[in-house]
Amino acid sequence: MSNVLTQLDIEHLKINDIPEPFRPQKNNFNQYLVDGELKVWNGKMADVYSTIRTENESGEIVPTLLGSVPDMESESALIALESAKKAFERGKGQWPTMRVRERLNCLKRFADKMKNHREEVVKLLMWEIGKTLSDSEKEFDRTVDYIYDTIDAYKKLDQKSAKFEKEGGIHAHIRRSPLGVVLCLGPYNYPLNETFCLLIPAIIMGNTAVFKPAKHGVLLITPLLEAFKECFPPGVVNILFGRGRKIAQPIMKTGHVDVLALIGHSSSAVSLQDEHPNKNRLRLVLGLEAKNPGVILPDADLDHTVKECISGTLSYNGQRCTALKVLYVHESIIDQFNKKFSEAVDGLKFGLPWEKDVFLTPLPEPNKPQYIMDLIEDATSKGGKVVNKKGGQMSVNYTYPAVICPVDDTMNLYHEEQFGPVIPIIPYKDINEPLDAMAASDYGQQVSLFGKDVQKIGPLIDILANLVCRVNLNSACQRGPDVYPFTGRKNSAVSTLSVFDALRSFSIRTFVASKDNPYNNEILESLLNSNESNFVSSDYIL
Repeated sequence: MSNVLTQLDIEHLKINDIPEPFRPQKNNFNQYLVDGELKVWNGKMADVYSTIRTENESGEIVPTLLGSVPDMESESALIALESAKKAFERGKGQWPTMRVRERLNCLKRFADKMKNHREEVVKLLMWEIGKTLSDSEKEFDRTVDYIYDTIDAYKKLDQKSAKFEKEGGIHAHIRRSPLGVVLCLGPYNYPLNETFCLLIPAIIMGNTAVFKPAKHGVLLITPLLEAFKECFPPGVVNILFGRGRKIAQPIMKTGHVDVLALIGHSSSAVSLQDEHPNKNRLRLVLGLEAKNPGVILPDADLDHTVKECISGTLSYNGQRCTALKVLYVHESIIDQFNKKFSEAVDGLKFGLPWEKDVFLTPLPEPNKPQYIMDLIEDATSKGGKVVNKKGGQMSVNYTYPAVICPVDDTMNLYHEEQFGPVIPIIPYKDINEPLDAMAASDYGQQVSLFGKDVQKIGPLIDILANLVCRVNLNSACQRGPDVYPFTGRKNSAVSTLSVFDALRSFSIRTFVASKDNPYNNEILESLLNSNESNFVSSDYIL
């Protein structure tokens, strides 16, 4: 299976031949943000490479050097943690006690400044993680929209809190309060959007944060450090660069992290939890891996199903937690589906991220092509077949999508979240086969169900809704729209992320209670009229 697909290699790509808007500019970034200051790092630097290969000065085709970032040590991480602790000051700090209106103004200023860096961030998304131009633009724009939507959601949440309730002779003023210091760790596949879907709701609720970008997609954060510095009080957002074992682990060991906010793999989440000495005090907000299935019923519209399955399995090369990572196809239509699906896969265009109509792009992880090939070779050695013509053809930075059928539980591909361009297909005869597999799975994020007979679909939805957290009817799995809940069962998630739910995940209900009597009522009325308390307030934010 070690085929070399020469047309996937960019043999003579020179930097000067790349259209100017997409040409990378080397960026050796030696700063980090702590305590409201952009500090200069004078220590070891880590080079940042793209797996997109270009010709160097010696005429060799090599990974493109994009720049470098600080390779920071544990001592700096602990200083950043102290900065976040000082800014929160056990709930007494300026940021957690600030009026909601003022925090919202900080976020709006940041979003406005962030828009000025769109071109630079989009270019780095393409080069650092191989995301297509259109998808990179969508990720940036969606992230900005998410910030504005979060501001609006918090306004609505606060509007509902701008009142007193009375029950059993007790007046109550109920609001949401921050939890403390947040350690924020985002993923490489959506290094801007999903990272900010953790960071933004965390800080808007009054928490302070230490944030480390993902291993891949790190330079694209650097244009935004100045905006963070200018828009937030010192210590609210602290941004570090380096390896997780030098940054995240020492911070967790202190026990001073109140919330671990991570999108990544469950093994990372578990290892970091294990470092914390007071697990009962640690709040978790986790988006983890999934093995989302597509279940294709005999009466499914195959043309529509194939289109959705292409999007579901191979958008961004299948490197999404919401990707369809296994397809269960009824045996009565398996041959017809495999033919249509394989032809559609082989028709997808591979190329550089900025090329027109490109769908498949170089993989950002240097070792991922070989990992994909290992999965293919393991499956084919145990009875699976690559059913599409181009499947498994390999270049130095890509493995062309392989459609493999049949797949069974003896194969690694059945069990592992492949997170890349290889698609297992499992024929089934009885609908209980995919249902039982889903029930036994360690994951439970989403499912796609394809069919039209409501007598079959109705009961299936009732079961699937108890196995996963989103049932997609005749459509691919996805995260958005961001106003909808995004979560999962079992090893797939802890807490719920969406524009509204994330505000709740990073806060706790707190209230002031007062017995209904003339003495207390007079004090409450005076408080409301005095503006002496930012918590006890009927301020209605329009």
